[in-house]
Amino acid sequence: MRVTSNLLLSLLLSATISFVFPMILAGILLGCCLIVSWLPYWSEILGNPSAVMILDFLAVFGNGKPFMGVITLSITTCIVGILFDLFNFYRYQSFRD
Repeated sequence: MRVTSNLLLSLLLSATISFVFPMILAGILLGCCLIVSWLPYWSEILGNPSAVMILDFLAVFGNGKPFMGVITLSITTCIVGILFDLFNFYRYQSFRD
């Protein structure tokens, strides 16, 4: 029972972190682009074009909607995080025997 609760807690934690990380990363990148776009000269060179490129990249994964692209990437990384955690748990049980 203890092993199962440890596994479920570990899976929940890794799934949550893996799901939230791409959202935070996209938010930080877009926030940096917003801050740079407030600078007078850098707005046309780096701020606005970078934000458009990030939104276009996210729109590719979301059928033209950047928010759906972030959700798609988050779900994908969540699944990968869960698989890595299961693999780690399996390897730990194998070494323990």
